[in-house]
Amino acid sequence: MVIVVFIFLAVDLFLLILLFINQSAMNKDQQRLEGLVKNEVSQNRKELSQSLEAFSRQLLTLTQMNEQKLEKVRDVVETNLKSLQEDNSQKLERMRETVDEKLHSTLERRLGESFKVVSERLEKVHEGLGEMQTLANGVGDLKKVLTNVKTRGTWGEIQLGNLLEQILTPGQYEKNIVTKQGSRDPVEFAIKLPGRERDIVYIPIDAKFPKEDYERLMTAQEEGNTIKIEESIKALEARIKLEARKIKEKYIDPPYTTDFGILYLPIEGLYAEVLRRDGLCDQLQRDYRVTIAGPTTITAILNSLQMGFRTLAVEKRAGEVWTLLGTVKNEFTKFGDILDKTQLKLKQASNEIETAARKSRTIERKLKKVQELPEHDETLLLEEDPQNISSAAVNNESIV
Repeated sequence: MVIVVFIFLAVDLFLLILLFINQSAMNKDQQRLEGLVKNEVSQNRKELSQSLEAFSRQLLTLTQMNEQKLEKVRDVVETNLKSLQEDNSQKLERMRETVDEKLHSTLERRLGESFKVVSERLEKVHEGLGEMQTLANGVGDLKKVLTNVKTRGTWGEIQLGNLLEQILTPGQYEKNIVTKQGSRDPVEFAIKLPGRERDIVYIPIDAKFPKEDYERLMTAQEEGNTIKIEESIKALEARIKLEARKIKEKYIDPPYTTDFGILYLPIEGLYAEVLRRDGLCDQLQRDYRVTIAGPTTITAILNSLQMGFRTLAVEKRAGEVWTLLGTVKNEFTKFGDILDKTQLKLKQASNEIETAARKSRTIERKLKKVQELPEHDETLLLEEDPQNISSAAVNNESIV
């Protein structure tokens, strides 16, 4: 509508321009044209005003319709937003309830498992404390037992006896036997060796456990007291030398025994401390003819002796082996003779079988000329008395 108005205005201006241009030429028609122009302009103004009124009414109507539609859209949007908010609130509430429920169940389960693990650990700790208490009581009892010198010696003797029992046979060693002539002091264990001049030569073995001297040395080393360490070392060396001298004086008596004895120390730590002293083992072997042994070295010594016993047993059985081989040789010669006789018998049997085969082939050649019987006659003939058949066979053989 606005464009139309502008077009009308342009037309009016154009007409006015034409009017001014043609004014000189159109003097006669000036009044008539002016009237026409005025009428046209007035008419155009009326039409323009009408058009503007119609446009304003349409614009107002369109504005009102847009406002109504916007109001409806606003209402719909508000309604949808409200329902969406309510739906979201409900879903959030359900999610919160689900999360709370899962968190509660998970928390209860985790706490239950944690408390179960803690209770099990505490129970194990309680059991461990009970076992430690029992172990402490056992250590205390063992300490009380080892306080007695005789009990300590018995413990070392039992340990040494178990080692001997595991490695050697009962006939290869003796318990609590007097090895020195004219002595009444029996040695705890003695290994029996076969001798040249005598049937048996003994190796005396005595177990000793100087617990007090060893504990004083350990305590001094833990405290780091140099003076006490030296005093404890000297006391331990003196005790070991004393026990070695007793073994030499009481148990070593060549040729009834070997010219050396074995002093067994039942603890590896004690054995290591003795070996750590410079020249002590050499002095014991040189002056007292005594060899120091711990749980590991005594096992090696016993194993080497066991191998020696096996070698001696093999040497003793060598003569028996040669005798057995001679007997086997004689029997094998007899077996060869029997094989020769068997071979002759087999040859005779083979010759007889070949003769029978030749006779059989001869009989077959003779029988080829005999006419074959019909099947019915053959059946009747086979059903006859076997004696007749055998007699017929004899006759046939005689004819051949």
